[in-house]
Formats: sequence, structure tokens, C-alpha cells
Amino acid sequence: MTEEEAMTTIAAHRLEQVEAPGSMLTKSAAKALAVLRVATGFVFLWAFLDKTFGFGYATPSAKAWINGGSPTKGFLSNVEAGPLQGFFHDIAGTTLADWGFMIGLLGIGLAMILGIGLRVAAVSGAVMMALMWLAEWPVASGSSNPIVDYHVVYALVGIVLALTYAGHTWGLGRLWARLPLVQKNRWLI
Repeated sequence: MTEEEAMTTIAAHRLEQVEAPGSMLTKSAAKALAVLRVATGFVFLWAFLDKTFGFGYATPSAKAWINGGSPTKGFLSNVEAGPLQGFFHDIAGTTLADWGFMIGLLGIGLAMILGIGLRVAAVSGAVMMALMWLAEWPVASGSSNPIVDYHVVYALVGIVLALTYAGHTWGLGRLWARLPLVQKNRWLI
């Protein structure tokens, strides 16, 4: 093989690497994903904070969790349609539903903001959004889009953020990935 052929082979190999799926994430795209990650995390964290302390946006102070209110009772007890209506009515306001929902909101929010554990946050967020979609049952509720609503979009955003390592930009994702526990359990990335 001549030197020119070797250089052509190396150049072709580099071109393949550059054009391979996933290798074209620009610095601007990584920054945009980081902003999306923090913003999405804040959506979950804000819901946790408002339901806990009753800032008066979605939750009035009198119905705050710290004042004895239930983060799930009002929403789940008013489910009007869907295949799981009875199930949601049964768990509305229970300790397990309240704590599970609130721990989920806090965990997903903090993981996204910090850029750590995005795979776990993405799966947890997708499950939470799927359950909330089922509870609202947009197919029968007169939604403007009965299939792809904000629950589906938030679930997809979480998955994209995890798959693109969005926690590595302006987050603690790189440090998190180096931890021995995370190295042994890659699903924690």
C-alpha cells in the first residue's frame, strides 16, 4: 500500500467516524440540550415545590403538602374517564401515591437539573407521564390532540436528554459517570 493509499484510507475512516450517527452533536446543540435539560428539570422541581409549600400557582397554601394537603387526591379523585379510572380513584390521596408522586417529581427534577442519573430520570419520567396521560385520558377528554400531548412530549424529551448525554454539558454528568458505583452499573448514567 502506498503512502497516498494509506492516507486515503485514514481519511475515509475519519469521514465515517464523523458521519456516524451520534457523532455530529455540535457544541451549540450540546448547549441547547443542556438548556432543555435544566428547563425540563425545573418543570418537575417546580411542581414538587408548589405542591409541597403551596406557593399559590397550582396549589394554594391551604392545600400544600406541609399543611396536610394531598398532592394526588384532587387530581386522581377527579379522573372522569379512561380504562384506569377506578384504579386512580382508589389510590387518590393514599400515602403511597402521595409519596411516590412527590419523590418522583423531586428526583426527576434534581437529576435533570444536575445532569446526573438521566437514564433513571428518563425512565421514571416516562412512566410518570404515561400514568398522568392515562389519568387525563385525552382520547375522551376533548383534548386538542388526543394522542400526542405534553405528557408524551415530556417523556420523549427525557429520553432524548438521556440518550444524548445532556448532563455532560453544564451539568455533573461527566463526574457522575466516573463514580465507581456508576462505572459498575452503567444504567445509572
